[in-house]
Amino acid sequence: MHFLVTAYDGTDGDAPKRRQAAREAHLAGARRLKEEGKMLFGAAILDEGSNMIGSAMLVEFADRGEVDAWLARDPYTTGGVWREVTIVPCRVSVK
Repeated sequence: MHFLVTAYDGTDGDAPKRRQAAREAHLAGARRLKEEGKMLFGAAILDEGSNMIGSAMLVEFADRGEVDAWLARDPYTTGGVWREVTIVPCRVSVK
């Protein structure tokens, strides 16, 4: 099943530092998911000044529980980067 995950960073002054500190580990995990066929795409959400303020991902897992388990381990979660996360099931029409 496909899921669209939208995750926004905190808005406090230390938010960019937390993102930078966890970025390499987060990207390594994203690359693994891509290799496993579980991530269709991942993108940084930008503000008007092109600063990263969140993430959008289209992933494929067996169920919502697997999505939640993955997110709980992601360095952007454990590092306190993402503060507002939405997860919705979706149907991909074009791959």
